[in-house]
Amino acid sequence: MEDNFFNKVYEVVRIIPIGRVTSYGAIGKYLGSAKSTRMVGWALNKCPNDVPAHRVINRNGLLTGKAHFNGINLMQQLLENEGIVVEENKVINLGNNFWDPSKELL
Repeated sequence: MEDNFFNKVYEVVRIIPIGRVTSYGAIGKYLGSAKSTRMVGWALNKCPNDVPAHRVINRNGLLTGKAHFNGINLMQQLLENEGIVVEENKVINLGNNFWDPSKELL
């Protein structure tokens, strides 16, 4: 069951548009398991290279997954390369950059 959930997480993360971010909770909610925030995080810790996990942050805009990226500030660098402004490990203007799969994917 865990592998199936992880694969569903990867499917959602792969379609987050460039220059947008979403949260672990928004993905869990979209997948029908609103309380699975940590499970979404675990899935992303083990994700394939083609999954843009850098686009998933916590609900407050913090780059909580940054420890799982190789290199210093790689998560922040990847986001900034897509036009996302990050200051002190937090996405600025989160409302303008947030992508909610529940609203975008019908």
